[in-house]
Amino acid sequence: MNKNTLRSQPGLRGIVLPLLDQARIWVVLIVTGILVGFVGAWLDVLVACGLDAGEECNEWNTWGEYLGIRSIAATALIQSIIYVVLAILNGYVLDLFLSPWTLLVKGVGLALAVGSGLSLGKEGPLVHGNQAQKRRILSAAASAGVAVAFGSPLGGVLFGLEELDLFARVHIMWRAFVCAVLAAVTLQWTDVFATGNLVLFRVTEGTPWKGFELFPWMILSVFGGLAGALLIRLNIAAAVHRHRSWIRDWPLMEVVCVTAFTSLLSYPIAFMRAQSTNLVGNLFAECDPTKPDYHGLCKYACFINVAEYLWTRIDFWVQTGVNRMDIRNEGACRNFLPTIAIGATMGRAVGIIMQGWHRAHPTAWIFSSCAPEGQCIFPGFYSVIGAAAMLGGVTRMTISLVVIMFELTGALSHVLPIMIAVMVSKWVGDVFGKEGIYDAWIALHGYPFLSTTVEFRDYGETAAGRMIAREHIISINAHHSTSEELEHLLQTYTYRGFPVVDGDQLVGYITRDKLQMAISNLADQYPDGVAPPDMNYTFVGRHDSSYEEADLSASLDPAPMQLRPAVPLQLVVSFFQKMSPQCVLFTNKGQLKGMMTKRDVVNLLRERFQNAHVLAEQSETIFTTGA
Repeated sequence: MNKNTLRSQPGLRGIVLPLLDQARIWVVLIVTGILVGFVGAWLDVLVACGLDAGEECNEWNTWGEYLGIRSIAATALIQSIIYVVLAILNGYVLDLFLSPWTLLVKGVGLALAVGSGLSLGKEGPLVHGNQAQKRRILSAAASAGVAVAFGSPLGGVLFGLEELDLFARVHIMWRAFVCAVLAAVTLQWTDVFATGNLVLFRVTEGTPWKGFELFPWMILSVFGGLAGALLIRLNIAAAVHRHRSWIRDWPLMEVVCVTAFTSLLSYPIAFMRAQSTNLVGNLFAECDPTKPDYHGLCKYACFINVAEYLWTRIDFWVQTGVNRMDIRNEGACRNFLPTIAIGATMGRAVGIIMQGWHRAHPTAWIFSSCAPEGQCIFPGFYSVIGAAAMLGGVTRMTISLVVIMFELTGALSHVLPIMIAVMVSKWVGDVFGKEGIYDAWIALHGYPFLSTTVEFRDYGETAAGRMIAREHIISINAHHSTSEELEHLLQTYTYRGFPVVDGDQLVGYITRDKLQMAISNLADQYPDGVAPPDMNYTFVGRHDSSYEEADLSASLDPAPMQLRPAVPLQLVVSFFQKMSPQCVLFTNKGQLKGMMTKRDVVNLLRERFQNAHVLAEQSETIFTTGA
């Protein structure tokens, strides 16, 4: 029932039922937030229980026994990535994506993959959180997932606002905020590792940064933008190559080969043996004489080892891109944490070089602002800058990334350098294309998501050349439409709405839901609940009482969004990006000339992408959409 129906109930029911309906979504949000927190804690424990280097396993079972589990379960989860959430939040349905089976398989697969030492992260799955009310809950759950993944409740809400393109209404953002806070509080309350805080990688506070450090930080930011743009292109190229080669037919063999390759590459290098979480934590941390040295990271000349690790890890991303970049074989994990690890390693290397320079030439003019005694350069924070720059170059996130980084590290006093790093890396990356990794993958799969960041140039083309012409539009006669005709219309076409016309003159627009509800309410007035097939419906008010006629004008939108056919196509695309209507009608002196839907604009933007829709075949097998 809708709100008006609930309020129209007689007596006390008309008061209680609307309150219960309003409270229901809050109960679901509260439970969702708490459960996301518990799931995040559970995943942390499972990942931590993965075998670390040097541990002995006395109860080893061969992994071949469990290949069947992966073969059966993972096929239902090949789309379990953030950009699929984007499509779902825009009104599209993926049947198997939001199921308990997904949660179980993704949770177990995530723990096994990350715990095994593969260069993967748990942030994508935790965003994974069935249309309108379900999508509101999903938007809040997605924000809660980011809050738990990074220990960043504010960052989770801003991530939903910026990257997931949510919160067109303030009340949806408020619900997401409540859900994210509850998830973070639950995670803090469980405190599975007895750390006593939510910050994952705490950096040294009270260490003021110097003005000359902006120069190496700018270099890190430029490199982060360049590396991010390169990684996106390598990512897409590897996915396209895999899709067109024999590899796509042997997913199990691919997993085995990549796992073996990862092990062979990682074992000789001490830094690569560790899980990414431990590595990033130690890269962010400053050297402390009272604590053990992490694989020689605090030795004076260790920047050679760090540089060696950096280049090996980048090579690993390139060589294993065929596996990690294709959604079918990514399993339950994503690239947030590996990207952070690459940037952090790069930043630590630059920080150690700067520290070595200062130690060798403490009286150089560039270090004139340093105190004569004590430490001047803190390589740990260079890691934070490198991580923010690299992640910004890959995702093109801005505000949410800054908040996530300072909540992730607790480095509130260093927000300004993080902002500069993210800003510069985005500018550099935008030179090679303003689409981040998620926009690129959405285009690659042909998912129906309208990005607000993609710029469009029409080169003089107008809407008249792209709109659906009047003769191809399914419309409703404003004066004479029988019950049988409307029922046939709803059963034959799956469009979300229909223009209502009087000849060629536009009268208004009616959505599918309102038309169905109006017909159903009128049918309920008959004893058998079925309106006569020859019942006439009018959308302009009753004018002739000589025969039975039903007025549906109350359900009609008499002023739908309209533009002239001669407007530039670029203006139409911008209109859809900013206003997000389901369709726009094109009229001239009140006469309907054509229309464009959101899907038409999405397809138009996709034409500008190289390799667009290359992976659309596998997406179409599991997506069910409305027009």
